[in-house]
Amino acid sequence: MQRRSCFGWFQKRPLPVCADLAALPLAADSIDLAWSNMALHWIAEPLAALRELHRVLAPEGLLMFSTLGPDTLKELRAAAGEPRVHAFVDMHDLGDMLVACGFSAPVMDMETLQIAYRGPDQLLDDLRRSGQTSARVDRPRGLAGRRFLQGLRVSLGDAPRASFEIVYGHAWKVAPRAVEAAKTIRFQRRIS
Repeated sequence: MQRRSCFGWFQKRPLPVCADLAALPLAADSIDLAWSNMALHWIAEPLAALRELHRVLAPEGLLMFSTLGPDTLKELRAAAGEPRVHAFVDMHDLGDMLVACGFSAPVMDMETLQIAYRGPDQLLDDLRRSGQTSARVDRPRGLAGRRFLQGLRVSLGDAPRASFEIVYGHAWKVAPRAVEAAKTIRFQRRIS
C-alpha cells in the first residue's frame, strides 16, 4: 500500500460534497481530513454525525471542527425565553462523544466573542440575515406577534450585546492494532 502524503490534497482539486452530515455519500476509510465549520450545532444528534465522520475517515485521519457552545446568544435566551433560542452542546460533551465514537486524543478549546449593537433591531436583523434561527424540535411553531416583539425589544435594551461561544475540536482516527496470536502460559505448582 502506498503511503499518502498529508499534503497531497493541496495538489488536487477538492471535490465539494453537499450531504446530510449523518449520512455521507462516501466510502468507509476514504478521506484523510474532515473539517466541519459551524455545522454540528444544526444537527439534532451530533453523535450520529461524529460516528459518520469516524466511518469515512481513513486510519490516522484527522477530524477538525468548529461549532457554537451553550453560552451562545445567552442574552437573547434570557430576553426571549429558553424555547425560542437554539440549544447548543457543551464542549465537554462533544469531547465525550468523540471518545465514544472511537476517536483518539481529542482536543477541545473555546473562545467567547461578544458583539455590541446600537439597538435591538440591529441585533435581530443581524441574526436573521446570517440565518441564525432556532432548530429546536420543541420550539414554538406559531408566529409570536407584535406584542412579543415589542417585549423582546424592551428586554434586550437600548444597546444589546450578543455572546457567541465558539468551540473548536480535533481528534484522530487511530489505525486498527494488529491482534497478537494467543500465547499459552503454563504454571507449575511446586510442592515443598
